[in-house]
Amino acid sequence: MPLSRRDFTTRTALAGAGVALTGTVGALATAPGALAADDGAPQDAGREQGQGSHGHGHGCGYGPLVSDPAGILALPAGFAYRVITHSGVTALESGESTPSNHDGTAAFEGHRGVTLLVNNHELKGPRTNWTHPVPLTEGLVYDPAAAGGCTVVEVRRGGEVAEWVGISGTSTNCAGGSTPWNTWLTCEENSDLAGKNGMTKDHGYVFEVDPHDRRANLDPKPVKAFGRYDHEAVVIDPRQGHAYLTEDASNPNGLLFRWTPPSGFRHGRGKLRTLADDAGVLAAAKCFDSAGLFVDDLSRATKIGTTYGVDWVPVPDRDGRTVAVRKQFGEAAVTRARKLEGMWWADGGAYFVSSYARAESPGAAHDGQVWFYDPKRRTVRLQVLLGVNADPSADGGYDGPDNITVSPYGGVIIAEDGSGLQHLFGATESGRTYPLARNEMNLGTAEEPEYSEFAGVCFSPDGRTLFVSIQDPGIMLAVTGPWRRRR
Repeated sequence: MPLSRRDFTTRTALAGAGVALTGTVGALATAPGALAADDGAPQDAGREQGQGSHGHGHGCGYGPLVSDPAGILALPAGFAYRVITHSGVTALESGESTPSNHDGTAAFEGHRGVTLLVNNHELKGPRTNWTHPVPLTEGLVYDPAAAGGCTVVEVRRGGEVAEWVGISGTSTNCAGGSTPWNTWLTCEENSDLAGKNGMTKDHGYVFEVDPHDRRANLDPKPVKAFGRYDHEAVVIDPRQGHAYLTEDASNPNGLLFRWTPPSGFRHGRGKLRTLADDAGVLAAAKCFDSAGLFVDDLSRATKIGTTYGVDWVPVPDRDGRTVAVRKQFGEAAVTRARKLEGMWWADGGAYFVSSYARAESPGAAHDGQVWFYDPKRRTVRLQVLLGVNADPSADGGYDGPDNITVSPYGGVIIAEDGSGLQHLFGATESGRTYPLARNEMNLGTAEEPEYSEFAGVCFSPDGRTLFVSIQDPGIMLAVTGPWRRRR
């Protein structure tokens, strides 16, 4: 049923009264001046940098970042990291190298103090393009021509690490998402059809990977009910069973999707692969403001707390073999966003990232937004808005938000995939931002430095360890330190 203007106005009024969001990051919605580029904390020990116009100082974060003598990861004083996997250095149980291009990750509790991590590898195109593709492990291969997939990393109580393949032969495995039944949904951010770019099967799907049961991953089957397009991330509503999915695409810009399960369907391990290709309803978001006016792109919102009502428009042809899904809608039919990125389910809804905040065209400021979709009120609300980063080569500002997680210590943690220096940074409940890590692995030269994006940010089940990856060359790191609640 469409959301009426009257219903939306009433719900927006309630949101303005401060009751729309509760829990970990609810206060972000009403925080004044929550522009992430306005963090004034110094970013290196011994030198004050940053835009600092709001004078945030150290109060909301963990202090300045201290350069790493090993040239990998700068962290605040008192924090430490250790390398969990490193492409070309560490190896799988099979003896083959850890694959490269680490991306989306989730952590699961295993038996006897074991932490299980499922790590996507964003490898596009044929295997011959890559030095360290995901190995073609017997029984776990979808398309033997494709380089991507994901690995399962087991971190044991004593620190010992083991790694094996969860799925291989997929393409451009990006953010993905975990399920309420403790499995991983790996998403292909590539929709090549069989016969294109060397592929032997169609791509652009979501696959389920079970980190607890290797046998459950045999004979990989795409969840075609979720549609075929450039998938970025997915979350599952544990109460209603809806899946929410982001699309990282342009020309035209990508869409926010909702999949509604068919009547009588019950989620659980292995259940998604039993769905018919056309099961349930896949629909795209259509937003409108409090005056009932259609919003064509999320970049139109330039003020924290902006709230839109959401209707859901069914997708005509979810497999999009002839016409891409996002191109099947006419003008004013759905709301778009350039580079919809990571998602995380918390506080009864879905946090999701749009990596451009002020214009959809290539070359626009790569700043970004964090939104919250409230399924009860059927609204999206702008939670975090990054200011334009005037000088990405200098510390003090952030751009290009990508992967996201909700912190057990309050607020959100965001992985940067922008220009220049790359950071892991937090946004607190009061809307302030603070640096948490900086990538110090220079892949370029002293004259023209180049730093890879952060990805796969997530906390261990006990909240004591933050896992994060540097995508290139492909390093997963475990960060520990004096975590405490940030406000």
